[in-house]
Amino acid sequence: AGCAQYMRLCQPLKRAQVAGWHSRKAGFSLYPTIKRALVAYTLSKEGRAVRLSLLGSTGSIGTQALEVIRGLNQDGGFPVEVEVLAARSNVELLERQAREFRPKAVAVFDLAAAKDLRVRTRDLDMVVLEGMEGLCQAAAWETVDTTLNAVVGMVGLQPTMAAVRAKKRLALANKETLVAGGSLVRGAAREMGVEVLPVDSEHSAIFQCLQGSPGDRAVKRLILTASGGPFFGWGREKLAAVTPEQALCHPNWDMGAKITIDCATMMNKGLEVIEAAWLFHMPVERIGVVVHRESVVHSMVEFADNAVVAQMGTPDMRVPIQYALAYPRRLPSPAGALDLPALGQLTFYEPDRKAFPCLDVCIDAFKRGGLAPAAANGANEVAVQLFLEKKISFLEIPQLVSAAAQAQPALEPTTVEDVLEADRAARQRVKGLL
Repeated sequence: AGCAQYMRLCQPLKRAQVAGWHSRKAGFSLYPTIKRALVAYTLSKEGRAVRLSLLGSTGSIGTQALEVIRGLNQDGGFPVEVEVLAARSNVELLERQAREFRPKAVAVFDLAAAKDLRVRTRDLDMVVLEGMEGLCQAAAWETVDTTLNAVVGMVGLQPTMAAVRAKKRLALANKETLVAGGSLVRGAAREMGVEVLPVDSEHSAIFQCLQGSPGDRAVKRLILTASGGPFFGWGREKLAAVTPEQALCHPNWDMGAKITIDCATMMNKGLEVIEAAWLFHMPVERIGVVVHRESVVHSMVEFADNAVVAQMGTPDMRVPIQYALAYPRRLPSPAGALDLPALGQLTFYEPDRKAFPCLDVCIDAFKRGGLAPAAANGANEVAVQLFLEKKISFLEIPQLVSAAAQAQPALEPTTVEDVLEADRAARQRVKGLL
């Protein structure tokens, strides 16, 4: 019955493909994406659980993903089986998660932490994997159909490629994967017929706004929204004295330290412009950024007729996480409902590119092409850590990132190792500039 339903559902898709819904130049093929979504929908209607590998389970996105999964499993309408968990080194939390969700395997990036976890969980029937090899095994685990990559930083690139090569449905919250290795990931996803579902709130918003769009030519531009972070309206003189404690106080979102600093510098928005360019095959000249202090409009799409579709909701990452896990279904969410009258007003501003140059540093790196975005990303990771350690000032972050990106030869990556080498070189340049 399920197969018959699937075949009936696919008939209009075949007609749509002939009519031009399938865009070869877009990199991520729309036809297999929708087809797999319908498969997921049909299987979920039959009661079969989504089998998930969750990378970065102890981080901000990972813990919220598990909260979403608890709700979905409690409701029973869309069960999710956590087959694999992975984290860097937080053994105590990872052990609690393993005892609750009983995965078949757990991967720990830190070798000493992996050894500790083996001792702690010797009574559990599960495999403990370790290192980068373990993360890649976790991403491509045989019984998994969906991999949610929520690790932070460049460490996420190789597991992403492993998941794509294993033809896993990829829910992507690790933006560095596309910033640094976008051409490789896009090429592999196209070759393997893998769908990539965005988890970042802005890219999920754009993805949602594009549902029902008649095709690429209908889209005029994408508009990413930015909260402005904790220093909206501040000039460079005031920013020179910013402390890590101040930068970690985001006005709207609850996130990890690295991404919170990236929001404060607007580096995060620059990385998201690059990510959007790869995800939606859009020139950066057609990707706009506006500061939206309320964080209610998560992003927008402007169409050829100048109509603008916006995705709105309370600032709660559980919404895009659940949308990626359950796509294309809309299910009850733990997030609160949006109360527009209580909100009162929505405001929008142009970003201050002089005070927050990281936005343009990223865009310039993408325009240079090749490995320049990988260098910018690697340099930023080191610079943010140095700032958190109070070894550099807030305004030195964009200076170091720009210098590293400009020093990177504009060579196109052909392998993952090319990207990793550019990343390593950029990190060394930052340390050498101090």
